[in-house]
Amino acid sequence: MIKVGVFFGGKSVEHEISIISMIEATLRLDENKYEIVPIYIAKNGVMYTGDDLLDLEMYRDMDVLLKRCYRVAVVNDGKKVNVVRVPAPIIGKRVLNTIDVAFPIVHGTNVEDGTIAGFFNLLDIPFVGPDVLASSVGMDKILFKKVLKESGLPVVDYVSFYSTEYVKDEEKILKEIDEKLKYPLIVKPGNLGSSVGIKKVKNQTELIEAVEFAMEFSDRILVENCVGKLKEINCAVLGDVTETVATECEEPILSGEILSYVDKYVGEGKTKGGKLGKMGPRKGGKLGARKGGVGGVNNSTEGKKLPADIPPETRDEIQRLAQETFKLLGCSGISRIDFLIDEEINKVYVNEINTIPGALSWYLFEASKKNFTDVLDEAINIAIKRHSAREKLTFSYDQNILALTGGVKRK
Repeated sequence: MIKVGVFFGGKSVEHEISIISMIEATLRLDENKYEIVPIYIAKNGVMYTGDDLLDLEMYRDMDVLLKRCYRVAVVNDGKKVNVVRVPAPIIGKRVLNTIDVAFPIVHGTNVEDGTIAGFFNLLDIPFVGPDVLASSVGMDKILFKKVLKESGLPVVDYVSFYSTEYVKDEEKILKEIDEKLKYPLIVKPGNLGSSVGIKKVKNQTELIEAVEFAMEFSDRILVENCVGKLKEINCAVLGDVTETVATECEEPILSGEILSYVDKYVGEGKTKGGKLGKMGPRKGGKLGARKGGVGGVNNSTEGKKLPADIPPETRDEIQRLAQETFKLLGCSGISRIDFLIDEEINKVYVNEINTIPGALSWYLFEASKKNFTDVLDEAINIAIKRHSAREKLTFSYDQNILALTGGVKRK
């Protein structure tokens, strides 16, 4: 049986969403093929493991939950990757488990932005999802737009700047925005997901307030034209740089003028008083999902049109652009690409990419008649294949130049 280390949490504003995504995804892993080893990254960076981490209800009281878990580190001992207790116990075993494949189900800065991918590279372990470069470019909204624009893919016109530049010369940046863009505008932090810190503005006074608000979340700010008659469309992709498959398209239903954090993650009317949905038993005494997934989270077809209400030719264009974007960044595993359609001019724009999407967009695959258990299996196989190919590359030489006669020359 393959041991899959599922990493989730992290020092991110999307910490709680990562926990929910982990629950949703692991419930669909093939229990006959994989053993789940949960690795929770707390908000202070400390790692924990324990079966109770697979129970969503336990997260109501974090102090109690973490006392029932082991504080751990993940290390490569030269032969395998171990999950070890820290500090090392005086009595009892130090190595709690091993992992064969890492499966990050994390969102946002300090994890999804390439940080955790770099960690897995250092561990020299196969891992699901994008490598460092694709992760970092995908998370950085500004760099993402620059790469796509340079490659000829359609993006909305924008202006970007550092918060330090804005503080130093606010008038200069406001003038640049006035010259290049036109109201209404969308203001975003440069490297966050989940609609955090985003505002629509209709004049310069609102613009200044929105920029200052976005600066609370990021040191890089993105200001872009607002699409007139807007329709948002999402499409997921499975694969790697050699082969990709795009899903059916969905159209999120907006509660306001822009898709909010609540639109993405809170399903109205799904639970009373904001309570979490009940979970049923599954093998090994762990928790299984009832139909509809985790209650209180907008991860079903509620709150969206699926399939999206768009012409077949528009759907085909979006699926093509999704796969092109995925390959351009060098993504791997499962990603979701978000699009904007200006219905007044029938123009499609690539908006953002989620290199590790919430609950890995399971509903988009199932709407495409793809069993999500099989999709997860394929994502893990892709990770193992990539790691095998990587091992054939040369990253170091056996020759130790420090052992050569004469040592190292100094100028």
